[in-house]
Amino acid sequence: MHAYICDYIYLYISCIIIKFKVVARDILEMEEIKIMYVYICCIIIFLCFFFKISNNNNNNNNNKKKNKKNEPPSPPSYPIIGHLHLLSKQPLVHRALHNLSTKYGDVFSLRFGSRHVVIVSSPSAVQECFTKNDIVLANRPPLILNKHIGYNYTAILTSPYGDHWRNLRRIAVVEILSSARLNLSVNIRGDEIKRLLRKLNRVDEFGRRVELRSKLSELSFNIMMRMMAGKRYYGDDVTDEDEAPRFREIFKEINQVAEADNPADFLPFLSWIPIIGNYEKRVERIAKKADLFLQALIDQRRNPNYNPNPLHQNTVIDHLLSLQESQSQYYTDQIIKGFVLEHPTQEYPTSVGSMVIF
Repeated sequence: MHAYICDYIYLYISCIIIKFKVVARDILEMEEIKIMYVYICCIIIFLCFFFKISNNNNNNNNNKKKNKKNEPPSPPSYPIIGHLHLLSKQPLVHRALHNLSTKYGDVFSLRFGSRHVVIVSSPSAVQECFTKNDIVLANRPPLILNKHIGYNYTAILTSPYGDHWRNLRRIAVVEILSSARLNLSVNIRGDEIKRLLRKLNRVDEFGRRVELRSKLSELSFNIMMRMMAGKRYYGDDVTDEDEAPRFREIFKEINQVAEADNPADFLPFLSWIPIIGNYEKRVERIAKKADLFLQALIDQRRNPNYNPNPLHQNTVIDHLLSLQESQSQYYTDQIIKGFVLEHPTQEYPTSVGSMVIF
């Protein structure tokens, strides 16, 4: 079957190329030549996609019997998109997944485009996932955002499970989040909370309503960055008037792309479409800005002539740079930047959201 298809495709492309040569010989307008180029490229892309699907179908048919016993139940799916259409039946995703769990059980599998996912919706199954099978489920999906913001999957939140991730976890637990390190920052947390309460007290004098989400976000960012780099970037009394707006802009853009939908993460061929492909270019641009900003912070703390405020000494960056002198292979600038970048980023959607909701 494939042989006949290949012969037909070969003849078809040959006819197109011959036609293209005739057109070129007749010296057509440049726009017509461009259209012909696009036509040929579309055919080549379609053929590549066709053979990719054919090979996947053959592999799936060969392995179907082998994997059938081990895979959780799954509803019928469509080619290419998988089960994405099932999520559109409910305005809320968790409602759609709940409806599927009532039919297919507490553990079932779905395919979101090219991504295979397993839905676990019972406490006992979740407990088993995080106790008996925690290593199997420890990896993260290779998303475009994680690739560029997470330094090519080398930061702690994006790194796959392995020796590198275990080293990052050791650094985080022992050197950054240890009780001794947190005790050093108790004055920072107390000072930031007092600043927030004074600001709320001033607003309360006029009887105005207060939007707490932004206030708690500023509190969280200031605590984290004072611990990391000894800098305040939000509020009335910022540490550096030039750095503060740059920091706020960078992390605002990071949160925007993190909250945005990227269909190419599930259907990679959509990245060829300019409107969707621009997402990765935007993430690359933001990641470069963040990297330059963080490298400047590290170089500033490394400079022997830098004389910070005594209240802003012994930061996490200072501590990691001191360890870098004796263990440079474990405490590279890239690893330090990854920790500084990810702590404020993960702090915003989790802790701040929890404070607002609860």
